Amino acid sequence: MSDAFTPQELQRFLRSRRSVRRFKPDLLSASIIERLLETAIQAPSAHNLQPWRFVVLQDAEARTRLGEALTDKMRADMTAEGAPRDEIEARVIRSLRRLEQAPATILLCRDVSAVRKDDPEEHVMATQSVAAAGLQLMLAAHAEGLGSNWICWPLYAPETTCSVLSLPDTWQPQALFFIGYPDEVPQAKKIKPLEEISRLR
Repeated sequence: MSDAFTPQELQRFLRSRRSVRRFKPDLLSASIIERLLETAIQAPSAHNLQPWRFVVLQDAEARTRLGEALTDKMRADMTAEGAPRDEIEARVIRSLRRLEQAPATILLCRDVSAVRKDDPEEHVMATQSVAAAGLQLMLAAHAEGLGSNWICWPLYAPETTCSVLSLPDTWQPQALFFIGYPDEVPQAKKIKPLEEISRLR
């Protein structure tokens, strides 16, 4: 722990992270992106297998192709559920705008080959490990004065995501992260009381 911060200050910092959905247009430098990833990969992982894989979406065309593929799937799913057409199209437009306007977009994947043995528990542990790296990425962004938002769209169209981005067969998309300098002050979120969600035994 750095001597520059007290434990109380660090706790306040960790608790102050909020999801940000509106960003300034300022692009992030390659050095900042590298710092974020270098911190993310310090996350713990089961058996230290480090199953996380990252795809930094820098190419505008790649982002457009991914957005169209994901929203095509979204449109099909919502249509099958009987959602009104205007509601579907509004959501598609909103989703494409978010993907287009995010200064940085990082796709987090799980390498399904990074397991000690092929059994359900090991795959769950690998997924948990990847989630830990995702949180570490968001905290790293917070430390840089950046905002971030975790979106699970790729879970609904993993094959399409891999195809559009030409990813290895073993890379299983888990989440997209939108990252940039905040252009909003997120509201404080309602946290469940500790006594409601914890037990002493």
